[in-house]
Formats: sequence, C-alpha cells, structure tokens
Amino acid sequence: MPELPEIDAYLHALRPRIVGSRLESVRVRSVALLRTWDPPLEAAEGLGVVAIRRIGKRIAIELEGELFLVIHLMVAGRLRWAESPWAIPRKGGLAAFDFSTGSLLLVEAGTKRRARLHVVRGQEALAALDPGGLEVIESRLDPFRAALLRERHTLKRSLTDPRLFAGIGGAFADEILHRARLSPLQTVDNLSDDEVERLWRSACDVLAEWVAIRIAETGDGFPEKVTAFHPRMAVHGKHGRPCPACGAPIQRIVYADHETNYCPGCQTGGRILADRALSRLLREDWPRTLEELEDQDRSAAGASSPAGNPSTKGSR
Repeated sequence: MPELPEIDAYLHALRPRIVGSRLESVRVRSVALLRTWDPPLEAAEGLGVVAIRRIGKRIAIELEGELFLVIHLMVAGRLRWAESPWAIPRKGGLAAFDFSTGSLLLVEAGTKRRARLHVVRGQEALAALDPGGLEVIESRLDPFRAALLRERHTLKRSLTDPRLFAGIGGAFADEILHRARLSPLQTVDNLSDDEVERLWRSACDVLAEWVAIRIAETGDGFPEKVTAFHPRMAVHGKHGRPCPACGAPIQRIVYADHETNYCPGCQTGGRILADRALSRLLREDWPRTLEELEDQDRSAAGASSPAGNPSTKGSR
C-alpha cells in the first residue's frame, strides 16, 4: 500500500502538473471505484484545479466551488501520467482524469478492486473522509503520546491505525519500530516514558527521511515504481538478510495478508516471535531465540553437506 512518503511523492509530481489547470473530463471504467453519487462525477468536469493535498493515505484534488475528488489507492492502486489522454487499459484500468495539461490514469494490480474515489462538496464533507490520525512529522511529543496510548494495542497495530496516526502502513511501521529498537508485539501500556519518546523521534525521523528519499527519486518526473519494498529499507521485505545495525537475520511474522518484519537482535532481546502461520505446524521445532535459530541453521547446513549426510556415507 502506498504510504505517507509515496503519497507525498505523488503530490510533489502532481502539483506542477495539475494545479491551475482545468479538469476537462473524467472517464471511469470500474463502477466499483466510485463510492459517492451526490454530487455527480460529471459536476467536476470543466472546473479548475485549486489545490491538491494529502489526507492520511488519500489524495484530495480541490476544484473550483469547493468540490473535491478524493482518491484512496488502498493496497494495489497506482497513478500514471501522460501528456495526452490515453485509453484506459482493460486489465487493471480503473479511471482516467483528463486535465488541460495531461492525463492522470488510475490503475490497480490484481483482481480485487479496492481503490476508491469519492466526490464531495465543502470542507465539512471532506473532513468526514479523514480518519483523524495524527500527522506525525508535524507532531510534538505530548500529542504523539496521547494518540499512542488512546487504545491498548501492540505497537505495530497502533502505528498502522489511521484513527491514531496518519499515513503509516505496515512497511514504515516496521522501519520505525526497528529504528526505535522496540518489538512490534509490545503493547503500548508497557512502554516507559523514554521508550515513548524514542518511538516518537524515530517515527518523525523515518517518515521525514523517506519523504525526502521518495521525492528525490521522483525529481521532475512522475513516480513509476511505487512499492512497499526498497533496497534502502532496514527490515521491511528483508526476511533472512542481515540487520544493517547488528547483523542478526531479519525475521518476519505472517498473518493473513499482513507481514511484520523485525530484527530479534535489535528489537526483541534475541527472542524469535512466533509466526502464527508456521508455529502451529512446527510446534516445538519453532526457534524461540537467535541461538536456537543459529543452531537450526548449523544443523541444516551440516545435514546438507556430504560429510553430514548419512546417505552419502558407505553408499558405495
């Protein structure tokens, strides 16, 4: 899912392209995309673009008369830009927004259609689409603490709750928690004051750094490869690779469609957190510490080598 840094990169690319232009037409291929009917989508056609902003993980395009087009890319939605209108592709194409300066295409990978488009009028209607999460980069410690402690959840769950924090998904929650050296499964009510402050500083720093990275990569162009994985990330998508801070192998927890990546050396005091998808099957074979994991790796390496494989001894 595109998160705050990716959405900001889209905004960085779109502002000089569409603000001050005119929205000439909107073409929608997927009826599941449009989530509102009043005002009608046709009311947006012919209006000038006043501004563009981010609301959590949503992109809000403000048109004349306080009419807003609000796009939520969800998990697999992506935006593309062309200098002239283009045909909406049959596979994955959802809609095209034709401006006087170019055409913005909304596409979605996979077969599930989760991306959303709302058409609303007025600031009050726009505010109703805002989950209300705190903008972390702009926050101070006390509001961050208040949002964090509002409900009792694990740190990973709290950071990714859009009602608590704006724009943070699974990828950057992993990166923030690694920077803060905190377990993703630690509950918020078990944090010390120092840990809360460390988490706040880590969240501010990680998000600000990645906004800068994504915008620098975009430059004067348009974001082409928007993905939750990036070679410069410390833990997200790095399962099995060495932690850049301590060298321990990155571990992950998989549950349904969600994945959490963490370093046991930096974040859990050497403990391996149980993966719900595998620990039920492996039971006692599931490693509980880095030492047990290393022992398993050594045993596996020995079993796969000619000297450690009984089937290779005396077989001739």
